Amino acid sequence: MVTVLAVLGILVAVFVGYNIGGSSTGVAFGPAVGGRLLRKVTAGALFTVFALVGAWTVGRNVIDTMSSSIVPASQFSPEASVGVLFFTGLSLLISNLYGVPASTSMTAVSAIVGLGLATGSLNASLMFVIVSAWIVAPLIGFASGAVIGRYVYPYLDARFAFTRLELHLLQFDRSGRVPVPRVNRNATPRDLVGSALVVLIACYMAFSAGASNAANAVAPLVGANGPLTVDQGVLIAVAAFALGSFTIARRTLDTVGDDITELPILAALIVSAVGGTIITVLSYLGIPASLAVSTTCCIIGLGWGRASRAATLAELAKPSPGPKMGTELSTGALAPQETDEPKSPTVGELAEGTVEPVEPERPPEVPGIGETEAQSKESLFDAAAAGRIAVLWVLTPTIAVVCSYALFSLIL
Repeated sequence: MVTVLAVLGILVAVFVGYNIGGSSTGVAFGPAVGGRLLRKVTAGALFTVFALVGAWTVGRNVIDTMSSSIVPASQFSPEASVGVLFFTGLSLLISNLYGVPASTSMTAVSAIVGLGLATGSLNASLMFVIVSAWIVAPLIGFASGAVIGRYVYPYLDARFAFTRLELHLLQFDRSGRVPVPRVNRNATPRDLVGSALVVLIACYMAFSAGASNAANAVAPLVGANGPLTVDQGVLIAVAAFALGSFTIARRTLDTVGDDITELPILAALIVSAVGGTIITVLSYLGIPASLAVSTTCCIIGLGWGRASRAATLAELAKPSPGPKMGTELSTGALAPQETDEPKSPTVGELAEGTVEPVEPERPPEVPGIGETEAQSKESLFDAAAAGRIAVLWVLTPTIAVVCSYALFSLIL
């Protein structure tokens, strides 16, 4: 019976990792594939390699925390491991049904918390640290995005244009017996530098995804009573990531996700860099945290900072009798208005091939903060959509901890 449960636990872990790989590959490499810098197969291969590096190095700290520190490793019986992984997979299903980027880490930890509460073995002091990080990380993401959007983003957007190549960046000369790789002859030096930056940040995102998500797939199976060693757990998790990367990720790489496709590619790169850095630091500290939550909050902050340039800090702090900022929010706030600098192509436009390369002769002037031309205060955010996302961020871990507690109280 133990062997059957162990096999079932591994199968559930593979299912969780499969979904993580499919969704994370699209988020990390969507800009690179949409801009024809990489092919989908290459994106899947790069994601697998860098996710393995992240999981094998930094990710071990998160696996250790989730497999033996939140509750003792002895609590992870075969039944408990299957139950925890089941609720983690359930969170992915709920988030997919509602189209919300759920926090797999938060839900996986919540399922373990339910086990700890049911058995009286929860490490309360560690959970206080983890929950504090869950609060602070999104705030850092929002604040970083707001500062960049308000003070830095307009100048970057005015000086750097990301263009779409008609053919892939890397070509193969098949005139001889052996295909020889060569760079697209139409690519300018500026294209090469920009392309390298896009691909490097995508690989960095893959590293962060591997570091933070490997534990979500296999942590309950690693430990004193688990059927897997840490090395085996990492390899199984990354193999499941790879399976998702080369299959269902092909679809996510096409659509890149409803939220990301509306982002200018420069904004997507900034968000990826900020979110990836936050999660990498927390993973190094052994704290499981959500890449989706941090990056989404950075998107919100970037949009707010971008749209708030029309007012000074004193004006923002003063109550306004007119429409309040934040009543209508969308990533369109990141796109310049007609009176602003030329609009950079979005990730979605690059993927669809609906834009032509734009090379401005000279960088346009950026309106200063407080000038009315800087940016409209309206169309900043869809409050209803933000509320739905926030509710599900709280609801899915709550469901996990309640169901986990109820189940383990009955069977353990």
